[in-house]
Amino acid sequence: MPTASSASSAPIDPRGPRFAAVLTSLVLAAALITGSTPLLALQALVFAAGALGGHRYAPYGWLYRTLVRPRLAPPAELEDPRPPRFAQAVGLAFTLLATLAALAGLAWPALVLTALALAAAFLNAAFDYCLGCEFYLLLKRV
Repeated sequence: MPTASSASSAPIDPRGPRFAAVLTSLVLAAALITGSTPLLALQALVFAAGALGGHRYAPYGWLYRTLVRPRLAPPAELEDPRPPRFAQAVGLAFTLLATLAALAGLAWPALVLTALALAAAFLNAAFDYCLGCEFYLLLKRV
C-alpha cells in the first residue's frame, strides 16, 4: 500500500498542471478586472491546497482528473510532481500577499502581485512554460 509520501511523489500527467494554469489565469484575470478580494482569496486557497496537499488535493487537479483526463489518451510521459507543487507554493505566496495588501487597502501592491501571479499562470497555460517549476529546478541546482 502506498504511503502519503510515495503518493505525493508519484509521477503526474503534465497536462493537469497546465489545465490548472488555464483556470488560475481565468480566476486571476477576473480578480484583476473586478477588483474582487474574495476571488483573490479563493485562488490563494486553491494554491494552498495544491502546495500543502499536493496534486491529489488540488481542486483544479481534481477537476482535471474527473472531467478532462478520462476523455484524453494516456500522456506520452509523466512528470515529477515536485516542481508543480513548488509552483503552487509560489503562487500561494503571491496571492496571499496580494490578498493581504488588498485587505489593508494597499491597492497598487495588490494589483502588482496579482498581475505577477497571472503572468506566471498565463505563461504555463499558453506556452507550457512553468516559471515556478523552472525556479524549483534552479534552486535544486544551487
